[in-house]
Amino acid sequence: MKVGVLISRVRVEEKWLFEALTKRGVEYDILDDREVAFDLANPGKWQEYSVVLERSLSYGRGLYTCKMLNAWGIPTVNAASVADTCGDKLWTSAALKHFNIPQPNLRLAFTPESAVAAIEELGYPVVLKPVIGSWGRMISKINDRDAAEAILEHREVLGNYQQNIFYIQEYIKKPGRDIRAFVVGDETIAGIYRTSAHWITNTARGGKGSVCPITPELNDICVRAAAAVGGGVLAIDVLEDPDRGFLINEVNHTMEFHTSVPVTGIDIPGKVVEYTLAIGKRHDEGEPLPWPCVFQS
Repeated sequence: MKVGVLISRVRVEEKWLFEALTKRGVEYDILDDREVAFDLANPGKWQEYSVVLERSLSYGRGLYTCKMLNAWGIPTVNAASVADTCGDKLWTSAALKHFNIPQPNLRLAFTPESAVAAIEELGYPVVLKPVIGSWGRMISKINDRDAAEAILEHREVLGNYQQNIFYIQEYIKKPGRDIRAFVVGDETIAGIYRTSAHWITNTARGGKGSVCPITPELNDICVRAAAAVGGGVLAIDVLEDPDRGFLINEVNHTMEFHTSVPVTGIDIPGKVVEYTLAIGKRHDEGEPLPWPCVFQS
């Protein structure tokens, strides 16, 4: 078996993944997403890989690499369809809704005027998010109409059409923390609380990690959320609502775990590699991919 690992740069997570592959005696290539190129008519060297583990920092490069490989019948972790869904917050929310998985209430609008009306229907405060983005960037908590009008006007003049897709989420009064849970296949393998005095609790924005026990209830909602977007290796962001319990906030398809491994003691990179090798083995043995490709019968 030969594995490809698509990267933008070598972070702590990638070093751990390389170590896990080496420990298992697996041959692998490091594929820099700034250097890869494709000939649509000829898979060429890509056919050498049993599976490709996608770790790109660029959503676009990672997504379209997976689309090309999946179209050729080469499996990726995660699948292009999963990346496509998770990379778009609205599409993720639609998938969660389809499978009746609890999440914060949501409104969508396309003009500042309709967005203000939607916000006031939902009730202040609300959270305004870009439909595509990560690490808590460009997320705004809007407390009143003055703030809403100012932020929406600012978004309107940025020039990017995505900034005029107003994804408006109910603000959840969480207990100073949220949960980042890790699902591999059909199991929630680990979880951390991300605690912060700020309403944004991402560790990339200063949130502090501590162990979160994986209860049957937490495992159930996280596994169902992962299955809703297509499954694989996923990080699930969970909010604790005082009245409704667990709500799924977001699902992440290219997860970071440099904080979570030392906090939990769980070998997350090892489990990611084991899952990846299992997918590669299925490919090598001629079994169907665990997800359909639209070009394959």
